[in-house]
Amino acid sequence: MNIRTFRIGGVHPEENKLTHEAATQVAALPKQAIFPLGQHIGAPAKPVVAKGDKVKVGTMIAEAGGFVSAPIYSSVSGTVFKIDTAIDATGYRKPVIIINVEGDEWEETIDRSDKLELVKDHPELTPEEIVERIKTAGVVGMGGACFPTFIKLCPPPTAKAECVIINAVECEPYITADFRLMMEHADEILVGLELLMKGAKVTKGYIGIETNKMPAIELLTRKCAEAFGTSEYSVEVVPLKQRYPQGGEKQLVDAVINRQVPAPPAIPVNVGAIVQNVGTAFAVYEAVMKHKPLFERYTTVTGKKLANPGNFLVRMGTPMKDLIDACGGMPEGDNKLLAGGPMMGKALTSVEVPICKGTNSVTIISDEEAFRKEPNPCIRCAKCVSACPMGLEPYLLAKLAAIKNWERAEKEEVVSCIECGSCQFTCPAHRPLLDNIRQAKSTVMGIIRARAAKKN
Repeated sequence: MNIRTFRIGGVHPEENKLTHEAATQVAALPKQAIFPLGQHIGAPAKPVVAKGDKVKVGTMIAEAGGFVSAPIYSSVSGTVFKIDTAIDATGYRKPVIIINVEGDEWEETIDRSDKLELVKDHPELTPEEIVERIKTAGVVGMGGACFPTFIKLCPPPTAKAECVIINAVECEPYITADFRLMMEHADEILVGLELLMKGAKVTKGYIGIETNKMPAIELLTRKCAEAFGTSEYSVEVVPLKQRYPQGGEKQLVDAVINRQVPAPPAIPVNVGAIVQNVGTAFAVYEAVMKHKPLFERYTTVTGKKLANPGNFLVRMGTPMKDLIDACGGMPEGDNKLLAGGPMMGKALTSVEVPICKGTNSVTIISDEEAFRKEPNPCIRCAKCVSACPMGLEPYLLAKLAAIKNWERAEKEEVVSCIECGSCQFTCPAHRPLLDNIRQAKSTVMGIIRARAAKKN
């Protein structure tokens, strides 16, 4: 077996895949669902419902707020309680739509049957029709980035797509939602990949999976041979070495097709690749073939002290507290609650934060695990440099942030940082490298936007 990986940097944190063998459970409906209007990169969605309106499962409740945006659909049936603000994963109060749940009545346009729909049986699905259905359904990147999927399928004139790469790496510790999805819905994922390839007008596809998921590699390899053996499309399952952050777009492109994406503003399609998460491929299948908008997702709820960690198919808008309670409740003692995994997840201030389009995991870290040691002076060991998958100098960027030298930080390509945390993870002096670099990156990006605005 030819096992590939990306060429520079990376670390291997303890995996802690506690829910690897836990079959997906259907989460109970919440009593009240909370829908943030900013569940994607770009402009927040705009409400199209008002207090007192009745909605069904699959009713649009907010329309796209611009070109780079996505509509939001109700995951429950009931009555709009109010349009208000609530704390989201950022820790700030943001606009939301709150719906009181009453029963479980679905829009009749949604196909709820288990019949597998194949692309060859739907000649009406032109590339343009596929892209339009994906756009209408509100599908975004399900790996956490939440970039509207339809935009990736329409690259700028200066770039030409040559292949679609499915990101099934799931290199972040603890999370197993994508693995369970592959094991339970391989056929639908492959139809979703075919739809993405047809929508992007390419015939080559790849599925990158790390070798700690051998059952998924074996299953999808067999399914690909069955599905694409005599097809015009060619799909290859690529086994990848266990290495974090291989799920980053640029790292995955490097590992799978041996091409390096230049610094921003370059994106993977500039080297011929369109990257989509495995959960996105499944969502595309449901959107295009089943006329089902994106309103539920596969999510891992996990933690070493959680009584019954598991994987769930959960309606968006469900408060995280409901899922934690379904796993035995919050463990005793001080705990850190994360939306996502321990490397890139965001620490939350409330268990009432709802599941959103990008919530692939709810992770509970005990105080002993989360406790930060006292930082010591940098010893110039360069471990952070060796670990950085973007070839940056994290110790230098952190120093530039501390002294607010934004001009030098921009020259040192701070905007190329993917915020993976490999530098901070590997630092023997326990320095808050990523914390400082995030500040510098945010500030420099603001300066760049202001400069561009002045030119226009």
